[in-house]
Amino acid sequence: MVEAEDLQSLKTIALLGGCRGPIWLSSQSLGNELGISPQTASRRLIALERQQLVIRSMKPDGQYVAVTREGEQVLKREYADYVRICNPERRRYTLAGTVISGLGEGRYYMSIPHYKEQFGGCLGFEPFPGTLNIRLDAASIQVRKQLDHAGWIDVPGFTADERTFGGARVLPCLIRGQKCAIVEPSRTHYPEDIIEVIAGSELRKALNLNDNDTIEVEITHD
Repeated sequence: MVEAEDLQSLKTIALLGGCRGPIWLSSQSLGNELGISPQTASRRLIALERQQLVIRSMKPDGQYVAVTREGEQVLKREYADYVRICNPERRRYTLAGTVISGLGEGRYYMSIPHYKEQFGGCLGFEPFPGTLNIRLDAASIQVRKQLDHAGWIDVPGFTADERTFGGARVLPCLIRGQKCAIVEPSRTHYPEDIIEVIAGSELRKALNLNDNDTIEVEITHD
């Protein structure tokens, strides 16, 4: 979770152009923008860099700062929260289905540190190593087809230990008030009647779910 003062600093850097590339930014100038001392501004920059939300580089004329992809995802998540608060025209979708057992692949992939970091950065929670598998009913299969432009967040692939791992996309949602997200691998043809859901805890235990239990997944899209 990004602290409020760090989020404020990140937003200020983005407003100054930091999402478009490196911008010249001293601790003094950032402090002036935020109404804080240069020392405090410097500490915030260090905190943002430690969280990999910005990158900093030194050149002969001073310090340059740019917002990273992870930083942009944090800002997009914050924006989406405010849109949901302020926009009364937001659309709501509900997917219904039954809980089924998976093949264990979700547990493997959600235990890979780089995946966990990326999902955590864009969703605001570190995913439990495993997924909840749901078989959708016939009506929900049609609803799912309407979600292609419903606020999916792309998670890029990467290479580790001489192996290439594919990217994915995630769609924030709620199950019985629990924050979670539908996850879809980008390289796999996914069955239209099956969804996999990740969350910060083991949903089966947290919600007392067993195979064949019925469940609803709520998605809000603006």
